Amino acid sequence: MTTTPTFGVEEEFLLVDPASGAPVPYNRAVADRAADAGVDLQLELTSCQVETTSDVVDNTADLRAELLRLRRVAATAAQQAGAQLLAAALPPTLPRAFPVTDTPRYRDIGERFGMIAHEQGICGCHVHVAVPDREAAIQVSNRLRPWLPLLLALTANSAIYRNSDTGHASWRSVLWGRWPSAGPPPHFDSADEYDAAVALLVRTGAMRDDGMVYWDVRPSANFPTVEVRVADVPATVAETVLFAAVVRGCVLTALDDERRGEPMQPLAPYALKAAYWKAARDGLDGDGVDLENHAAAPMTELLDRLVARIRPALEDVGDYDFVVSGLADVAARGNGATRQRRAWARRHDVGDVLADMATATLEGC
Repeated sequence: MTTTPTFGVEEEFLLVDPASGAPVPYNRAVADRAADAGVDLQLELTSCQVETTSDVVDNTADLRAELLRLRRVAATAAQQAGAQLLAAALPPTLPRAFPVTDTPRYRDIGERFGMIAHEQGICGCHVHVAVPDREAAIQVSNRLRPWLPLLLALTANSAIYRNSDTGHASWRSVLWGRWPSAGPPPHFDSADEYDAAVALLVRTGAMRDDGMVYWDVRPSANFPTVEVRVADVPATVAETVLFAAVVRGCVLTALDDERRGEPMQPLAPYALKAAYWKAARDGLDGDGVDLENHAAAPMTELLDRLVARIRPALEDVGDYDFVVSGLADVAARGNGATRQRRAWARRHDVGDVLADMATATLEGC
């Protein structure tokens, strides 16, 4: 490989009251303060959220430095505005409401989609990986579909919601699935077929516009990349960088398989749905669905098999040892969902969960 493919990351964060942990509608104030520090925060659908966007980089060390910087600036801006920044996919407390951000587009989405929009407060993580063109992005998307549940399990970080253990490691993914354009993408034979599907969803009102393509992997509308959107926002920068490295390895493997004409794994829709649900429910702490053999297998074993499958790509970009070490660390410490439940189990006090989340958000910063 003569050049190392570039990648970048978008992370969404909650803004909460430092004392109660309740979501607070301060995204504009936080964005204004971050802008003074040279960081452009994006406003999300609900006004208790902001999003950071990393620079485009070609290695995990630079990505880590960039994400640490962005979290540090965003957290300082939040503090200045009277809020606390949390890397959590859902608020652990019981919110009174999720006010929609006051822009014409977001107001229209709120009116069209009702409680799906107003019960939001959902924070994910999106990884962009450079690909040659949109046709390549479509074929990569097709080939990534069997691996998406594993990526969800790895990043699960929304076990505690509304002062309760949801019984799921990623309750975010369950709530997110209510949008008509969310979840795993269909298989598309071409970019033209993809565009026709998007046009139908817009034409019928299932989406307001093509900015509402919420599938868990999609060709980016703005960059020459494929965008993987399946993850909860990870609890720590280290976990985000690990996720991004695994995603890039998956994309490069899919590109290589496509170039060599490797046959695609048959994928029954009901099996993929079962794999998604198991990943959302158990995260790393239980069995997943082996989509090759249609059997249950420990999620950690399935992740190890994925790393073995993408090892050549990881070695090409110098990420193999980093990924192996990172997965071992997550297995030992637990991901965000595991740590949320550990904190919750101490006293069933959401304050313990909030304190743990706040520490994890700025770990290393």
